Amino acid sequence: MDQQEFTSYYEEIKGQLKSYILRMTASVQDTEDILQDTWLKASGNSASFRGESSLKTWIFSIASNLTIDHLRKKKRWPENVTDICKEAALKNENHFREAMQIIEHSEYAKFEIREHIAFCFLCIAKSLPLEQHLCLLLKEIYEFKIKEVARILNTTPALVKYHLYTARQKMIEIFDERCALINKEGICHQCTELNGVFNPKQNAQEELMKIKMHKHAGSSNNDALFDLRMEVLKDIDPFNSRAHDLQLHHLEHNRRVMEQYLKEKD
Repeated sequence: MDQQEFTSYYEEIKGQLKSYILRMTASVQDTEDILQDTWLKASGNSASFRGESSLKTWIFSIASNLTIDHLRKKKRWPENVTDICKEAALKNENHFREAMQIIEHSEYAKFEIREHIAFCFLCIAKSLPLEQHLCLLLKEIYEFKIKEVARILNTTPALVKYHLYTARQKMIEIFDERCALINKEGICHQCTELNGVFNPKQNAQEELMKIKMHKHAGSSNNDALFDLRMEVLKDIDPFNSRAHDLQLHHLEHNRRVMEQYLKEKD
């Protein structure tokens, strides 16, 4: 493969690569930096690619290693990240003012329940151990095979399966206890509350999502609701969705709050 062919292929998968890095870092700036480093390292070493894996696997491996190096220095977020960030938002008058300005001026600020479900997963998944988080994203969202995930993370298929099982069960447990859309005793009402603020005329959307999620929750397959969340994530590009300006604003808020929160915990 010559440099032109490599560049063309890289551009094809760049969107997926960028969203993958964002879902690991929760930072637009860090994502841009790691994406640039990935390009420089991959393109500079493209001649060394021997076809022992797919080119996509090889490039994702480079991005994963760079992301791991970056995240090893940082603490994982707590499971109740949405509660902490919500409380901080209520104390910050500028947060909702900025959000309303985005809605007023951007065509990419259409609040949708399904997009907030993806956003919520992005934040809460950062409470998982790093290896579990990576395996979950690579297998469930970006649809790499077990052997490919093992190659990307330089580990064994058996360990990938273990991390996947553990990560799935933990996320199912967290959402079963927290999500008020599917559980009357769930403590997280954020989707409903934000829909009321940013999308007050479209409550039907919220009800449709509740019906769909309840249907999966009632399935004999305990993983069905989790799989629905994964399908929602697959369908949404956090940089090119109908609500990406609004959601990236929320994400930046959460990132700043978490950095301050973890710093104070030290």
